[in-house]
Amino acid sequence: MTTPLPHIEIDGVPAADPALLAGLLSGFGHFTAMQVRGGRVRGLGLHVDRLDRATRELFGQGIDGERVRGLLAGALRAAGLTDATARVYVYEGVRLVIVLRAPASAPRTARRLRSVDYWRPAPHIKHLGGFGQSYYGEAARREGYDDALLVSRDGEIAESAVANIAFWDGTSVVWPSAPCLTGVTMALLERRLGSVRRRVTMTDLPRMRAAFVTNSRGVSPVGGIDALGFAVDEGLMGRVYEAYESVPWERL
Repeated sequence: MTTPLPHIEIDGVPAADPALLAGLLSGFGHFTAMQVRGGRVRGLGLHVDRLDRATRELFGQGIDGERVRGLLAGALRAAGLTDATARVYVYEGVRLVIVLRAPASAPRTARRLRSVDYWRPAPHIKHLGGFGQSYYGEAARREGYDDALLVSRDGEIAESAVANIAFWDGTSVVWPSAPCLTGVTMALLERRLGSVRRRVTMTDLPRMRAAFVTNSRGVSPVGGIDALGFAVDEGLMGRVYEAYESVPWERL
C-alpha cells in the first residue's frame, strides 16, 4: 500500500507539487545566505562546505558543491541578475531551493542590541525554524533596538539573533566562545584579524572598548548593549573593513 500525497491548498488553489510543498512546510532543513556581486561571492567555498556539513548531519548524505554553484548561477541567469542577496535552502531528499532578492549591505551606523535569555538550539547549524531568535529579534526592534543579543541565564554571550558579535578589549578582537553559528563573514575575518575566542559575559562588557557584528551582509559597529554605550572605534572599524574588503570574490 502506498502512502497518498498530502492534499495542500493555497488560498483555495491546490498546490502544483504537494510533495515538495509538504517538505518545505516541515521546517526541517538548513540554509546559507550570501551576497552576489557580478556573479561572484565572498567565501563561496565556505558556504558550500557549510551546506555539505549540515546536509550530512541532518540527512545522512553530502551535497555536490558543483550542483550548488550550478543552481545558483542558473537562477541568476533566469532572473537576469548579476547582483543579488541569495539563499540556498536544503530540505529532506537533498532538495535545493534558491531564493534571490535585491542585493543588500550591512549598515555602517552603530547598532544597538537588547540582551535576552535565549540560545539557539543546535547553534552550529544555520537551521530553519528559528522562531525563538525571530521572536526576540522582533521584540527588541519594537523596543527601539536593532537586534537581540542571545545570552545564557548566567550571562554568557553567544551571538545576536541574526549575526555574530566580536569585542575589542584594547589588545585583541574577541569572539565569544559560547556555542554559536560560525558565520562565513566571521570565519573570513577570524583568519585576517588575528582574533581570539574566549568566554565573554555581560559583566565583562564595561571592560570592552568597542564591538561589532557580522553577517552575510557585512560588518556593522555596535553602539550599545542594553543601557551600556560603546564608542565606535574608527581605527578598529577601519581595520575590520579593510580585512573584509580584502576577501577575494569567487565566481559561481
